[in-house]
Amino acid sequence: MTGKPTATAAAISSRIAGFRDLSPAERVARVAEAARLPAADLALLNAPGALPLSLANGMIENVIGTFELPFGIATNFLVNGRDYLIPMAVEEPSVVAAASFMARIARAGGGFFTSSDAPVMRAQVQVLGLSDPEGARHRLLAGKDEIIAAANARDKVLVALGGGCKSIEVHVFPDTPRGPIVVMHLIVDVRDAMGANTVNTMAETVAPIVERISGGTVRLRILSNLADLRLARARVTVSPAALATAEFSGTRMIEGMLDAYTFAAIDPYRAATHNKGIMNGIDPVVVATGNDWRAIEAGAHAYAARSGRYTSLTRWEQATNGDLVGTIEMPMALGLVGGATKTHPLAQASLRILGVTSAQELAEVTVAVGLAQNMAALRALASEGIQRGHMALHARNIAIVAGATGAEIETVAAALTAAHDVRTDRAREILARLRGPA
Repeated sequence: MTGKPTATAAAISSRIAGFRDLSPAERVARVAEAARLPAADLALLNAPGALPLSLANGMIENVIGTFELPFGIATNFLVNGRDYLIPMAVEEPSVVAAASFMARIARAGGGFFTSSDAPVMRAQVQVLGLSDPEGARHRLLAGKDEIIAAANARDKVLVALGGGCKSIEVHVFPDTPRGPIVVMHLIVDVRDAMGANTVNTMAETVAPIVERISGGTVRLRILSNLADLRLARARVTVSPAALATAEFSGTRMIEGMLDAYTFAAIDPYRAATHNKGIMNGIDPVVVATGNDWRAIEAGAHAYAARSGRYTSLTRWEQATNGDLVGTIEMPMALGLVGGATKTHPLAQASLRILGVTSAQELAEVTVAVGLAQNMAALRALASEGIQRGHMALHARNIAIVAGATGAEIETVAAALTAAHDVRTDRAREILARLRGPA
């Protein structure tokens, strides 16, 4: 468990009553107060565009502008006894609201409890042209010390911080369309980095040594996004009373949620949508903090299929006392240094809002958000269905599409929601009546 509260962090509360009813300007002020943001971050959150074009031009190629996503805050999160405000960059309605609501329910049981592995990544070095692949494997393992020393010579700063290449693995694929292939893995502790550049550089550095020792020809030298040595875990316990609604008892709700989870556990068609819901919570945090959401997605889905059958990333069970217990374990290769986490001003502001001090802490908080998002989806599926709450929040988007502006947006959205008829043509009819004769 790495998310240990500090004296400063302990005074911060993620419980902000009536947060959704505030104006955007009021929300910014409350978050700035709760997270003790400096004036520069407050200015970023109030600015029309936080990423200058000149900075964007240095981040990627052929820049012509910037593309903005809504940037919200999920409240109520209690992780390892510490409150967190969660920055989320996402376009889909109901995601932030669902995560916040489930976090509020989870607080009664102590919130979320997490743990994680060391930030270890794999770099793969592919070797071809071998007539004795097993012999090559043994030669590479015997030359481990030389290989590790050469890899670590490329990043003495990382080694001084306690990281660096720690070991190697060698895998043999004896029968492929390209003949026998040997793949050596560098096992690298990347500390607070995501690690792609570090491990790629190390793999390229050791390639000549691998060729000499193995007697083969090196082709690919690149990291793996299946970060199965860098897992993050979260757990939540919820009582039946906390899940009860006016329509459903807590026991009935738990039964329905367990049925919904079991469906995802046994059927890959359902698991794909189930896991997409988990990533609805994870991806917005990854994007907001300037991390590589594509790498996280790739690792998540590969890990979900590690048994040879694609299945749920979460597990839901019922304790002997009747409580619902949810757990998640998945690769989480996130960093606090390097890439957009250091260049994008809002990514830096997001990290300050979170108040995390290590990549492991960020990973643990992020998987807790994924677990909360999954709980929200299962709760909705077990009761009123996924659409009722989602469409109520989507109504504002439909009102905007229909042409509503300003105060009209909320008026039209409220009418659509009340009629349980969230359609663009219906929104246009309501807007026309609201505006009266042209």
